Amino acid sequence: MAHLSVPGPFDFALTTERFRVFGPDRVSLWHEGGLLRAVGGREMRIEPAPGGVDVDPLDEGTEPVVHALLGLAFDLPPFYEWAAHDDVLAEVVARLAGYRPSLAPDPFEMLVGAIAAQQVSLFSALAMRNRLVERFGVRVGDVWSFPTRERIAAAREEELTALGFSRSKAAFVVGLAHADIDLHALATLPDDEVRARLVALHGIGEWTAEWFLARYLARPNAWPWGDLALRKAVAALYGDLDVRAAGARFHPFENLTAHYLLLSQRIP
Repeated sequence: MAHLSVPGPFDFALTTERFRVFGPDRVSLWHEGGLLRAVGGREMRIEPAPGGVDVDPLDEGTEPVVHALLGLAFDLPPFYEWAAHDDVLAEVVARLAGYRPSLAPDPFEMLVGAIAAQQVSLFSALAMRNRLVERFGVRVGDVWSFPTRERIAAAREEELTALGFSRSKAAFVVGLAHADIDLHALATLPDDEVRARLVALHGIGEWTAEWFLARYLARPNAWPWGDLALRKAVAALYGDLDVRAAGARFHPFENLTAHYLLLSQRIP
């Protein structure tokens, strides 16, 4: 295995928590203390190591995926320094130091997962997504590659409803696969333009667009205020603070704040 240095602070267990807590993830699979992912037809493994992680294989094809999965786009020290001035957040950050929010390596995968999660628990959403992956993806060793946009475009909506998707979600997913939009090109646009282009798509609302900004593009000011779990986290820690308006309180670190508040409720 090859070593990849990760800037401190870094806690591998906290960073990969989302791949364990909601059940086995067929695409990013927690396996014997490490994380498996299919990249370019190969099974990649990430393991914790002093000063970073060990990766096999580590090359120009897998390294960007590792960077996404381990949230290396985030610069934690400035966030921690800023959070120290908020008594509530300071306690959360101290308890969860080294947590780097994991990012989706692919925009289509991110949006399909978000559609699956609309108005259902994340446990149900992951189970639904796993069935989609097993039906339309490709198995690589112990893990599966997420279905390509072209493969989903060739699917019938009835095939998705048979996997547990509602009729509307099946239509949204197949419609997204057919949509005339370059999802990768959204990375070049400002936040408001990304939101506008996404919500113009059938089945993509503000909640999904905001999570796309947060969990694919790592935009610092993304604040998914409509998320029920985030609302509960804010209420638990800040009382009757208005969640939508709270984004201004946490500027310019809305995204990291949201992720830390959410994790604080899963790891009390």
